[in-house]
Amino acid sequence: MSRDGARLMAGSADHKAFFCKQFIDTYQEYDPETLPWPELTEEELARLRGVPFWQEVYHTERRAGAIVDAFTPQVADPVVREAVALQGLEERRHADLIRVMIERYGIDAHAQPMESFPADLETAFIDFGFGECLDAFLGFGAFKTARESKFLPEGMFQIFDVLMFEETRHIVFFINYMAWREKQRGLGAARRALKSTRFYSRAGKRLLGMVKRGQEPNDGKDFAVTQANMFLDGFSFRGFVEDCYRENARRMSAFDPELMQPRLLPAMADLALKGLQVWDRARPHLRRAPRP
Repeated sequence: MSRDGARLMAGSADHKAFFCKQFIDTYQEYDPETLPWPELTEEELARLRGVPFWQEVYHTERRAGAIVDAFTPQVADPVVREAVALQGLEERRHADLIRVMIERYGIDAHAQPMESFPADLETAFIDFGFGECLDAFLGFGAFKTARESKFLPEGMFQIFDVLMFEETRHIVFFINYMAWREKQRGLGAARRALKSTRFYSRAGKRLLGMVKRGQEPNDGKDFAVTQANMFLDGFSFRGFVEDCYRENARRMSAFDPELMQPRLLPAMADLALKGLQVWDRARPHLRRAPRP
């Protein structure tokens, strides 16, 4: 519901003004250089440096800022363009935060040459947006696991909470932008759902590619078994999905409920959890079933 009691309609001028204003009003000013970076022990440094994905993460954040910056001038609507420009600033700051961490803690990662972007920058922006939605949904669960395992000191997680909050803001803004954009183009709910599924599929393939590339240096052996065990001790697929689902709901609850939020990934997680519950109930009976 909107502030005057009337429901916000996706694609309307009120909807556009509302989600852009919410995004701009929740901006936080900070400098990655002056954040309270904690001192790490040698053991903690080894854990941090042993994570095999920092090179990919740094490049992904740099690429995100470049894509959003390149797309911004093509946004015709001045209200939306202002918000997209702010997202570009924040994406560049995320890359800067990763750079500061790399330099401060001596992580083996560096800036790679930026690949050229396709001529269709809006599609590149949409691809990036759906990728961010998928990465964050899975990242919420992984972040919770790492924090509970005390993989690094709490001070480090507090710094990355800043980044996680901004990633969640970007997702909410993107989902509302897409709803506004698709309604402007007259797409119905079924076509929007199919389009989302297609872009999520592409995002999933890119994520798998990133994981594979992250494991290539030294065949992924830098991430020692003892470090991995901190995550995997007591790990269960159900527990991970539950963490993703619950953390997504918790982080999304910080935003105005009038704003649209991702539905496909939480719905898929909810369906998977219900399926696992049915399987658990059926499994004892299957064990007792006599052999023919």
